[in-house]
Amino acid sequence: MPVEFLGIAATNEGSEVTARSGASFNKEYTLRLARAHEDHGWDRVLFAYGSGSPDPSPAAAYIAAHTEKLQILVAHRPNVSYPTFAAKTFATLDHISDGRLAVHFITGGNDHEQQREGDFLTKDERYARTREAIQIIKKAWTSHEPFDHEGTYYRFNDFVSDTFPVQQPHPRVSFGGSSPAAYEAGGAEADIYCLWGEPLAQTAEQIESVKTAAKAAGRTDVPQIQVAFRPIIAPTEELAWEKAHDTLARIRTRRSGGGLLNRRYPLKNPENTGSQRLLAVAAEGDRHDRALWTPTAAETGGAGNSNALVGTPETVAQALLDYYDLGVNILSARGYDLLDDAIDFGRHVIPIVREEVAKRDATREGHSPSAA
Repeated sequence: MPVEFLGIAATNEGSEVTARSGASFNKEYTLRLARAHEDHGWDRVLFAYGSGSPDPSPAAAYIAAHTEKLQILVAHRPNVSYPTFAAKTFATLDHISDGRLAVHFITGGNDHEQQREGDFLTKDERYARTREAIQIIKKAWTSHEPFDHEGTYYRFNDFVSDTFPVQQPHPRVSFGGSSPAAYEAGGAEADIYCLWGEPLAQTAEQIESVKTAAKAAGRTDVPQIQVAFRPIIAPTEELAWEKAHDTLARIRTRRSGGGLLNRRYPLKNPENTGSQRLLAVAAEGDRHDRALWTPTAAETGGAGNSNALVGTPETVAQALLDYYDLGVNILSARGYDLLDDAIDFGRHVIPIVREEVAKRDATREGHSPSAA
């Protein structure tokens, strides 16, 4: 089973430990970070979405036009544009990137953040709307005949696009969430189902929930599974743990100085199930399995991808392989010092994981990697 690596396409150097030095969109830094991923073995990068953040689609178009093989994952909230418009936008992006696009649909886990852009639906309603939007976008990508639609959240007549994706039948659809409503929507529609890094046992349970939802939706296949972590690596275990605790101290310094503004996820009592799960894991203990470390999640309120993997490159690679052995084949990683960590992870962790995956695949096929 092939393994893929997803990094972050940040538009500035700001993170939980580093204040940005200028505007939210730094064109030079954005390109430098993307090229660091392309040059160091990553498969794709994610352009994230926030209510006040730079628009991910034109930023992705800029990177696509200045890279050759790096794949692009663009985050999209269905509330910000009508599905027929979104379908044309993404089809155009697929052409700009020569077929390197995937789309990550975000339902939204925080009412206040959604309401910043006029979205006042409940969370379960948002999941149902996301499912309907994905269905429309897929049809707009593939239908060469006009079609009508009358659903719960969208209604239109006689739409047909003249802009179709390069990829056939369409770019991959990525989706995330940890609630029953999320499993139902993503299990039915997603090509890739995204999870935040949890202990192995909990991750296995979530994978089964996704598979069950896909089967219930009548699918004969199941989504690929992606899991996200914050790697903290160093040449020795001792140095890695020193780096981990230094990272935590830097997060706390940013928080105490008012620099860590968690606008998408509250630091206490988060509404979304994914953040609640991360905080529950953190409450059970700081360390889990081979290398999972939870204080970074606890300190940021379980905000997004926030559980760390700590250790030498070999330790972190083996921890990632533990997830691969569960059925995870897309590994998302984002360091705290974005550029340097992307380079280090690409140089020292990705080759180990790819080599070990090749060995596993060769064993399944009954021959050695050298004979392949």
